[in-house]
Amino acid sequence: MKQSAKGSIKTFLLRKKVYITLSVLMITLFIGSYLTIDHFFPNEANSASSDLGEKVIITMPNGKKVYTYENLLVEEKGKLFYKGERNTIDLTGGVVIYKDWK
Repeated sequence: MKQSAKGSIKTFLLRKKVYITLSVLMITLFIGSYLTIDHFFPNEANSASSDLGEKVIITMPNGKKVYTYENLLVEEKGKLFYKGERNTIDLTGGVVIYKDWK
């Protein structure tokens, strides 16, 4: 009976070591994955913010205001357009004011 009690304690300790080792390995894997993704796939908004130009406010004829950057505005055939990553908005008739906004 003493022999089986010693064997069960050894298997318990062995399982405990395996669980601790696997837990540390998984945590290390998650942290490594996060750092790798953060390094190789940086946030696009941070990398593109330096070449957007000055901040501008466009006041539309109906009184609404559009807050954007100078380099996202394009003038074609006498019309003013906002050309973002996914949208193109006609801002013709709006008054462009170069002003810092938050």
